[in-house]
Amino acid sequence: MRARLSDIAQQAEVSEATVSRVLNDRPGVAPETRQAVLTALDVLGYERPARLRKRSAGLVGLVVPELENPIFPAFAQVIESTLAQSGFTPVLCTQTAGGVTEDEYVEMLLDRQVSGIVFVSGLHADTAANHDRYRALIGRPLPIVMINGYAPGIAAPFVSCDDREAAELAVAHLVALGHRRIGLITGPDRFVPVQRKVAGWRSAMTRLSGLPEAELDPLAELTLFGVEGGEAAAGRLLGRGVTGLVCGSDLMALGAIRAARQRGLSVPADLSVVGYDDSPLMAFTEPPLTTMRQPVAAMAVAAVRALVDEINGHAAPHSEYLFRPELVVRGSTAVAGSAPEADRPGRQRPAPPAVAVPA
Repeated sequence: MRARLSDIAQQAEVSEATVSRVLNDRPGVAPETRQAVLTALDVLGYERPARLRKRSAGLVGLVVPELENPIFPAFAQVIESTLAQSGFTPVLCTQTAGGVTEDEYVEMLLDRQVSGIVFVSGLHADTAANHDRYRALIGRPLPIVMINGYAPGIAAPFVSCDDREAAELAVAHLVALGHRRIGLITGPDRFVPVQRKVAGWRSAMTRLSGLPEAELDPLAELTLFGVEGGEAAAGRLLGRGVTGLVCGSDLMALGAIRAARQRGLSVPADLSVVGYDDSPLMAFTEPPLTTMRQPVAAMAVAAVRALVDEINGHAAPHSEYLFRPELVVRGSTAVAGSAPEADRPGRQRPAPPAVAVPA
C-alpha cells in the first residue's frame, strides 16, 4: 500500500514536510517526532521504507485464548504493535477448544528460541492448574509476563484489571438506579478473575443493597463463559426476581439480554444489564451495552514494557500491576421500575379480553 503523506501527518500530528524528512531519513527531526511518524506508519498499516526498518531484536511469543471473544484480539493488536515498536517480532498463538494446548504452544515457541512470552488469560489464572510450568520457564531463564490472572510464588510481572473493584462499581451503579435484587453471572470459580468478581459483588451487595447475607447465594450464577452461558444463567436468575445483572463479560451480558427478550421482557425497562470488558462494537449493540471497561491499551503497553525490561536484563518488579476499570454507562441500564407496573418481572400479565365466537 502506498503511503499518503497527509494521512501519516494527520495520524502523527506533524506536518507533511516533517513526514517527508523522516521517510527520507534526513537529519533535523527530534527523536520523539521521528518515532511518532514511524508509529503512525505502523498504525495505518503502511510498510516502513527499507532503510528505516529495525533489525529484529528477536521473537516474542503471545499466547491468547480463542479469538471469538473480541477482547482478546484487542489485547493481541496492542501487544503486537508495541512489541514491533520495540524491535521484536511477535508470534501469535491462539488456543481453541480441542486444539493446540498452551504447553504445546510453549514448546513450539522454545524451539524457535523466542526471547520471551506474554500469556493472556492463560493457565496462570486457573487455580486448579499446575503452575510449575511457569517456574520452569523462568528457570531456563526465559522472561515471561502474565495478563489477567495471578499466581503466587512465580517470579514474574503480572498485569491485571481490578476485577473486584469492577464488580463493586457495577453494583453501586445499579443500586444508584434503585435496584436491590442484583444478580451476578460469571465463569467457573476456579479462575482468579472470577473469584475476585464474586468477592467484589458480594461485598458491594452486603454494603449497599440492604439484602440479608442469606439471600445473596441464590443470586450468583457461575456458568460457562460466552453468550450461551450468560443466557442460561440469566434465565434462572430472572425466575428469582432479579431486576439487575452484573455479568463477567460482554458476551455473557449479550446472552442475558437474549434471555430477557425470549421471556418478553425489555432491556433496560424490565431488566438492567452491565457487562465487562467494553470489547469492540459494544457501543453498537441494541441497546448499547453499559459495561466495565478494561484499560486494554494501558495494560498491554505495561506488559510489553515489563517484558522488554526483563529481556534487556533490567528486572521488572515481580508483582501484580492492578489497573482501574472504568464504568461506561450506555443504554442497557435504567432506573428500577421504569417498566409499566403490569410488565415488571414476576408480574402476571393481564390476559387479553375474551372474544365471542359466533356459533
